[in-house]
Amino acid sequence: MKKGGLGKGLSKLLGDMDAVYTKELGLDKNQVREILIEKIKPNPFQPRKYFDEKSLNELSKSIEEYGLIQPIVVLKKDDFFILVSGERRLRASQILGLKTIAALISNAQEEKLREFALIENIQREDLNPIELANSYKSLIEEHKITQENLANILHKSRSQITNTLRLLNLNPKTQDFIAQGKISQGHAKVLVGLDKKDEEMVVDSILGQKLNVHDTEKMIKKIKNKGKFSLNSHFEFENEMKKITQILAQYGFECKNQKEKLTIYLTSIDKIKKFSKILD
Repeated sequence: MKKGGLGKGLSKLLGDMDAVYTKELGLDKNQVREILIEKIKPNPFQPRKYFDEKSLNELSKSIEEYGLIQPIVVLKKDDFFILVSGERRLRASQILGLKTIAALISNAQEEKLREFALIENIQREDLNPIELANSYKSLIEEHKITQENLANILHKSRSQITNTLRLLNLNPKTQDFIAQGKISQGHAKVLVGLDKKDEEMVVDSILGQKLNVHDTEKMIKKIKNKGKFSLNSHFEFENEMKKITQILAQYGFECKNQKEKLTIYLTSIDKIKKFSKILD
């Protein structure tokens, strides 16, 4: 993958968003217009899929009391607008039943939509772990950069980027639970790498038994070591069987050891009495 210009360009875009909007979208922050909300279409590349209802209601109350402090950003497209920035503000305004909303309008290329949606959301750091992982993946693929490049640009550790991306290897159902906040990121990290059936079983246990991360780690450790423990137990069993056979042979008993079965031949009354004394 390339490490040159595109990476630097992305780094530039991930700087001050006000500067980005001004330079890249050709916006004048002093030219705010009121536009009809019904004319606004959502950004099809918006990485955020879940919007907390309680948080939106709180924002709507704030807008109702203090007004919309920061306008949304839209692109002009024919006779409608495409949202670039401010979906929470737009949704909160819709809750209030407002007909219009303050907006900055850009005539930039529609191709910029995905890029700005990803960048703004990553900067605000309010994406859930799965949305963030998909954003990282999109930036890496579209800008043809490595995980290390992205880590440097975002000022995050390489392991943090890698661990977040690994969440996309989980079952879609598990990803959905993480996105909805039913499973924490701490739980999610220890689930990565499990067999899909084991993953499903552990997820059911987390949800059904309200397991914390520590308990989940212990459960996963047992699952991973299950085969190892069984093997050790088998060897221990065989060793104990051999010891018993050797001791009985010293007392003159004929024994036959077959797998998990020990046969002791008591061929006379004397041997039975002798065996009884050993048991006592």
